[in-house]
Order: sequence, then C-alpha cells, then structure tokens
Amino acid sequence: MKYQNFIIIISGPSGSGKTTICKELLKLDRSLFYSVSVTTRLKRKNEIDGLDYIFISEDKFLEMVKSGEFLEWAEIYGKFYGTLKRPILEQLSKNKDIIMDIDVQGKRNIERNFSGRVVSIFLIPPSKQVLIERLRRRADLSEEELEKRIALLDVEMNYRWEYDYWVVNDNLDETILNVKKIIDAERMRGRFTLL
Repeated sequence: MKYQNFIIIISGPSGSGKTTICKELLKLDRSLFYSVSVTTRLKRKNEIDGLDYIFISEDKFLEMVKSGEFLEWAEIYGKFYGTLKRPILEQLSKNKDIIMDIDVQGKRNIERNFSGRVVSIFLIPPSKQVLIERLRRRADLSEEELEKRIALLDVEMNYRWEYDYWVVNDNLDETILNVKKIIDAERMRGRFTLL
C-alpha cells in the first residue's frame, strides 16, 4: 500500500498566528513542505524575501496569472496573493504533505483542484479583543490598514463553518501541538492506495 499525501490549509483572521504556526510545524515535522505565497504587498522589516513571501510587483504578478503559474490567487486588502503551482506539484510527487496559510478564497480553489486531498484548519483567537490587541502591536500596519482588518473580523470569523477543524490559538505551544495532532490523525485516516 502507498500513502497518499495531502494538503493542510491553515486559515483565520489577520493576526490569528497562521504563519507562525506553519513555521513552527516545519521544525516538528520534516515531512511537511511549506508553500511560500507570492505577494504584491510591501515587505515588512522582519521578513525575508523567498522565505516569508515572494515579493513581486503587481505587473509581474498579473503576468504570472496570465501565464497560469498560480494554483490559486486572490486580492486581499488591496494586494495580490497567490500560490505557485510548480513547487506544490513537485513536492506532492515527492510524497511530501503540503502546509499553507491562505485565506478562504484560496482554500476553495485548492479544494477544487485537489478534491479529497485537503484538510482545512481555522484558527480562532481567544476573543475579538485579544485579536485586535495583536493587530495593534504589529508596527507594520498603518492606521487605515488596521481599521480595514478590524472591520473584516466578523466576516472572516464566519468562514470558520467551511473548515474541517477549529483550533483556538490562546497558547501558541498548545496550538502548535493541537494542529500537529490533527495532521497526525489525518495521516491515519485511510489515505492509502494499493501499489
């Protein structure tokens, strides 16, 4: 029997800890591949191009859309974000499970392309106030961007009903372990094919 690898999608409102959790999971599980998104937004001080995101111009992004380089892409908060097709297909062919932090639009597109091979996890903050405080601590957001994100919190939280699992991110270490448990359990759910 051969194990059929799958894609783990981590979503949640802005500031819920998606990227941090994905990066920590990579340290715990060497059989995961993290999908680095492409974006047209500006690089933050602590970010590394190619590691956190692949930062490109809007013109280049739209060229890549036309040439079919993305599995999925969306405009979020006035900037473009996308998932490159080639690395995902390459890593799936190498029997890696893929982990990505994307929004609900991206999740829907990935599910259409990989029916039956997607596990979706929605991160929930302990409270709306805690999430707003986390966003306010992020020095890289302008007041206008901050207000936009706060205004969308309730809308983003309503998407949780589309996900397989919900995990409350109250304690980072616990959250990472809970997501790891979900991944481990999903690996034992019968995703096997006869050779």
